[in-house]
Amino acid sequence: MAAEVTIYSTTFCPYCVRAKQLLERKGVAYKEINLSNEAPEVRVELMQRTNHRTVPQIFIKDQFIGGFDQLYALEREGKLDSLLA
Repeated sequence: MAAEVTIYSTTFCPYCVRAKQLLERKGVAYKEINLSNEAPEVRVELMQRTNHRTVPQIFIKDQFIGGFDQLYALEREGKLDSLLA
């Protein structure tokens, strides 16, 4: 079974698009929560949980990975596949 991946995004976020494209190229299913469509409290709760204000915010197995740069760094270092397994 593949790891559960959740991406918090917004509608017009190029880094969100790139993160989703990377996961799609790898054949990874993910749950997307678009903060543009959510109540403001959802964003506030997320910021309190992660101490990050930007999107995307990516979780693998409920572990906060970070944003696109951190996701791509894991891929470049060859560590992403093991996290996703």
